[in-house]
Amino acid sequence: MTGSVTLVGGGPGPVELLTLAAVRALAAADVVLFDRLAPHDDLAELAPRAELIDVGKRPGHHAIGQESIQAIMVDRALAGADVVRLKGGDPFVFGRGGEEVLACRAAGVPVRVIPGVTSAVSVPASVGIPVTHRDVSRLFTVVSGHAPLSEEELRNLAGLRGTIVILMGVTNLPSITAGLVRHGLGADTPVAIIERGFARGQRTVVSTLSTVMWDAAAHGVAAPAVIVVGDVVGLAVAGDADAQAALDAASLSG
Repeated sequence: MTGSVTLVGGGPGPVELLTLAAVRALAAADVVLFDRLAPHDDLAELAPRAELIDVGKRPGHHAIGQESIQAIMVDRALAGADVVRLKGGDPFVFGRGGEEVLACRAAGVPVRVIPGVTSAVSVPASVGIPVTHRDVSRLFTVVSGHAPLSEEELRNLAGLRGTIVILMGVTNLPSITAGLVRHGLGADTPVAIIERGFARGQRTVVSTLSTVMWDAAAHGVAAPAVIVVGDVVGLAVAGDADAQAALDAASLSG
């Protein structure tokens, strides 16, 4: 009898930000495939009867390739297991969830998706930055910065005049910021880089498009980080102290 695959969005890190559907899926799982961006510290409790497989995807180093991950999912499901693929954030926000759904469908494996809280919204919110705000920004765009953006992409982003949220963009930050200015976005546009969102040592560097590279270098900014470009950065009221206090309170209540 064929099992199933469930793609679960694990949110930005804390177990408290898992959905009820995610918790239930983990509790019923026979096999869980997870990586470093998923909330995995409590997996033994969340998935007490499951085989836990660390697929080990890290920046610049994928211990198990995407095709191999999909093969494991499909093979275990075809053998009758209920498989959970646990991802950080949301499976369909740069999580390659679409590829995994297609692999399951091609193999005749039942598959469903449980959405998760994306870091694109939650990490800025943790330091008081709303991605939209009345009379400031009525739209936001989420961009993958793992590869350089084309001139057309940069021109379109600059022309939107809304909030830009960049994930996986630390390495390509110089070309992205320079390109946005080159295509007309003001050099004084605020920028926030939020490192290690919802983790110990979360830190925010606030700057502008024209100075962010110097500020990032001065503070030793490193991945993982969420980058926010736009006037909404100026609305931040919580900051790192409140973000750390919220994290401490969550750990005390857990």
